[in-house]
Amino acid sequence: MDELLSGLRAAAEATRVRILFILSHGEANVSELTQILGQSQPRVSRHLKLMAEAGLISRHKEGNWVLFRLRGEDMGGALSRAIVDLLPGSDPVLAGDLARLEDIRTRRAEAAAQYFRDNAARWEQLRSLHVREEDVEQAMVRLAGSTPIRLHVDLGTGTGAVLRRFANHAEQAIGIDSSRDMLAIARANLEATGIRSAQVRHGEIYALPFPDRFCDFVTIHQVLHFLEDPARALAEASRILSPGGRLLIVDFAPHDVDELRTHHAHRRLGLAAEHMAQWLQRAGLNLLQHDVLPPPWRKDGTGLTVSLWLAQAPGQPASATLSPASSISHMDAIS
Repeated sequence: MDELLSGLRAAAEATRVRILFILSHGEANVSELTQILGQSQPRVSRHLKLMAEAGLISRHKEGNWVLFRLRGEDMGGALSRAIVDLLPGSDPVLAGDLARLEDIRTRRAEAAAQYFRDNAARWEQLRSLHVREEDVEQAMVRLAGSTPIRLHVDLGTGTGAVLRRFANHAEQAIGIDSSRDMLAIARANLEATGIRSAQVRHGEIYALPFPDRFCDFVTIHQVLHFLEDPARALAEASRILSPGGRLLIVDFAPHDVDELRTHHAHRRLGLAAEHMAQWLQRAGLNLLQHDVLPPPWRKDGTGLTVSLWLAQAPGQPASATLSPASSISHMDAIS
């Protein structure tokens, strides 16, 4: 009873209700909330502090940022979601808040897209500054094991490195990326290595151009830290997985190298294991294994730890295999 009353008191103010509404659409930092609400940072920070203490929202620090989100559990989380569900969708103040939130997200997405356009030609070199890709790719193959792969979909394929690495393990493969500059390089790389079982397509990770239960293996390699909403991307990956299909994720563990956010378009400074477990569970996937690769080297005193997660869709995998001819026909039909 005390927890409920504390939460109700903390939410009983117009700006705090607006903050709950904004955070129901994804996490945000104080600066972003200040822009959306049109209020001073000290005032917004005070609202956030009171609601965090009452258990309505949660906070976590990433480098120089502190990010806030609706609490996902306990009485406070249930109360936050109940309040948001009761809000009228036609309220003009809330509609204005949502429009400003979308404007911030659009500007952020445009900055990230420009970063990829500017750096597409030297992407492999940039990635090697932070992690030894050969070690990560070997770990990916090891974690995937010997289970046959009928159709592999690589989300955020970039220059096609993961497609090339798994070319001998999958009957067919498709790489998806929103950057046409990246896709041009990926196509050239696939052609240069003579890989004919893989194709690349332009597409958005939040709205994949595939039907439900389309493939039996999905990879997301060093992509989620660029995204506004990783949970949404994982839900979409889950949608296209067939029963028993597997999802293999690679990303940085939490770190405090803020330069990656300011100069390399990273939205998140790594992904915490507990957040990933929650996202996978909400996506309806079973976490099978979580491996960690500490950096065996140092560059200018900095090394980033890499995490790998293997998850599986419920159900038994189909025993039938897809012939290369029918697979290519299917992929051409949806491209």
